Amino acid sequence: MRRREFIALVGGAFGWPFVARGQTPDQVSRVAVISPSQSSIDAFRSIVLPELAQRGFVENRDLAITTHVGLPAQIPELAREALAARPDVVVATSDPAILAIKAASPTVPIVMSFIGGDPIGLGLAQTLARPGGSVTGIWMLAHDLDAKRLLLLHEAVPSARRIAILAMRPPSHVDTINNMKRIMHGLGLEAHVHFADKATDYAAAFAGMHAAGVEALVIPSSTVFYRDVATLSRMALEANLPTVCEWASMAHAGCLIGHGPNLVELRLRVADHVARILRGTPPGDLPIEQPTVFEFAINLKTAKALGLSVSATLLARANEVIE
Repeated sequence: MRRREFIALVGGAFGWPFVARGQTPDQVSRVAVISPSQSSIDAFRSIVLPELAQRGFVENRDLAITTHVGLPAQIPELAREALAARPDVVVATSDPAILAIKAASPTVPIVMSFIGGDPIGLGLAQTLARPGGSVTGIWMLAHDLDAKRLLLLHEAVPSARRIAILAMRPPSHVDTINNMKRIMHGLGLEAHVHFADKATDYAAAFAGMHAAGVEALVIPSSTVFYRDVATLSRMALEANLPTVCEWASMAHAGCLIGHGPNLVELRLRVADHVARILRGTPPGDLPIEQPTVFEFAINLKTAKALGLSVSATLLARANEVIE
């Protein structure tokens, strides 16, 4: 079910005055946020909005915010809905949301929060240092990070030879799957791909893993999997599968390993991009940034439940050990 929050200022949803880009903070700016995950919207409100307020853009005074959340299949409709209010900036989470906004409006400024695929390869930017178009924001380096997570899982469970990859159906995760298959082949591991686009697909995916006799599970970058991490961690534990997930925080939800960038730092950078665009800087002049701070967590409670002994060397490298 789609959840939408609409906050309108100055006379209701259709009463907003047109505000040119390059406005000053005493005018009302319109920011649309689109994501397939409510958690991303919540993070925007808890991290990005306070930072914008520090920079002179306060919601209900200088900012009017619309948020648009739905299943991946609803993203094109949500993109049209988001653009109907003529936002000055769109903050888009996930590759499909970013690409949908870009396709629907080639000129509206877009701040990526975040993109996994290569923005240059996807035709969103000419270079990282100077994108040159309407898109800027954060590139998550998803392929590099998925490779790092796979190596951490292999180090934690070196006896596991058959590794499952939980993935969304094509075209999503195609590059991720191919990338991880190459890495697994180099390590002498078998890759077993099991698809799930939504929560109702998980039971069949885990049944397929059981039938294939897999011994560990990679849960790659996905706003849907992030949203459902508690469910996925529980099902993996029931299936006796060690897991690696995309954020350190996901280890708190039960993943054996969580590894990824610091989300607070990245969202503060998103706020910086939004504020600079609202003050008149073209998005094409703002460099596309990459993560610089990473977090690595291991859940020893999960390890104990799985009967695993994690090496002291790996534990020493973790930023956080959950006991």
